[in-house]
Amino acid sequence: MDGRNEMQETCDTACVTKEGTLREPAPAEDWKAARKHFSRLGLMFFLGVLVIYAAQIGTSFLVAVFKPEWAQDPNLDLILGMIPMYLVGIPVLAALVRLAVPADPVEKHSMKTGHFALSVFMSYAVMIVSNLMGIMITFLIGILKGGMVNNQLEEIATSVHPVVIFLFAVVCAPVIEEYVFRKLIVDRTIRYGQATAVVVSGLMFGLFHGNLNQFIYATALGMFLAFLYCKTGQLKVTVGIHMIVNFMGTVASTLLTEGLDMEELEEQLLTNDYAAMMDFYSAHMGVIVGLLLYGICVIGAVITGMVFWILALVKGRFTFAPGRVALPKGKRFAAVFGNVGMLLFGIFWVIQIVLQLIA
Repeated sequence: MDGRNEMQETCDTACVTKEGTLREPAPAEDWKAARKHFSRLGLMFFLGVLVIYAAQIGTSFLVAVFKPEWAQDPNLDLILGMIPMYLVGIPVLAALVRLAVPADPVEKHSMKTGHFALSVFMSYAVMIVSNLMGIMITFLIGILKGGMVNNQLEEIATSVHPVVIFLFAVVCAPVIEEYVFRKLIVDRTIRYGQATAVVVSGLMFGLFHGNLNQFIYATALGMFLAFLYCKTGQLKVTVGIHMIVNFMGTVASTLLTEGLDMEELEEQLLTNDYAAMMDFYSAHMGVIVGLLLYGICVIGAVITGMVFWILALVKGRFTFAPGRVALPKGKRFAAVFGNVGMLLFGIFWVIQIVLQLIA
């Protein structure tokens, strides 16, 4: 060999075209240097999270002093929590990461429309399946502790106006979260291999949600979106998929149930008054039919996505290219997670998750 290895770099998830690229052999860098790199990344995210919390607490204090009635409105309460995060906390976090942690460019590849649609189905399936797992786990934890685990996302979805949910869940969150947890993280970890970048991006994204149920599905979805970003280098791809998944998972169901009193529906299902039940169903027939059609679409989308997942796994479609820097075997976990910065970030969010479970 002449010192160069020819390496076929592919995205065999049927997401991007196959291309061969030439790369220099990965040098065996001292794992301590890699640990410092990941520590800086974790530390900058930890400091950014502290800034987010400080901005939100400061805003809450000002509202409590000057406009306490605003906190009683769920729509304003959500807005007042998101604005300081998006306008103050996230920009500071991004600036800290960009200044302190060097990045590597991710190679860009095109994605066909059909492959994008396939990726949407796969993303939606992994989100729904992992969400069901999270619901079951939190349900079991609720039984063990003698009370149901508080589901903050469900409370927000049922109390906030659909337009507000749409603006934050479908427009703002996908753009900001994909930039922060895909571009900022993957660009700074892909030098150690695509697999490392995918795991770090997914785990940090899941932890950032601060509760067990969302941690499970956000981690799973985050890893798949990170994989797609590694293979395409196109943030618009993951942003688009994120928007569609959030719309289907949050906004669509909220819009359909807007005109339906779920408590009244439950009462009608338990009553023996046939005439009252028929009156209720007649008055809400459009909403009920819409919910049934939505349920059928969800089941169909999940089954389709799971079929694509099975085919991809059976055919070995998921491949991870090595990075330009090789981590010594046996010390990879210590280099990536066994450092001060990552431990501070992880411990902070684990505490938040535990507090949510015991609240």
